[in-house]
Amino acid sequence: MIEFKNETLANGVGVIRPVGRLNMVSAPHLGANIDALISDGTVRLVVDLAGTDFIDSSGLGALITGLKKTRQAGGDLRLANPTAQITAVLEMTNLNRVLQPVASVDGAY
Repeated sequence: MIEFKNETLANGVGVIRPVGRLNMVSAPHLGANIDALISDGTVRLVVDLAGTDFIDSSGLGALITGLKKTRQAGGDLRLANPTAQITAVLEMTNLNRVLQPVASVDGAY
């Protein structure tokens, strides 16, 4: 089971914090959270992965789809605080070059 904690920072950046496993069951929920923020006009997003202990190809797909949608809306999607497991997956798939994770939410923008 995954839980999403969302907030909008004072600078207008939307932060999505998935807590749990980001897999084929929870990936559509991440997509829905991203879509809702974009619909509300928040197009600069950070996915804070500090509480996410696992990601699979469905989770990666949701992140790439979110990146595409935010860029089409004139914004961007960035990753913060990836765990060691997530960092390894991003590096193995070379998605670290596209998603460019950073160490903290504050450093994302």
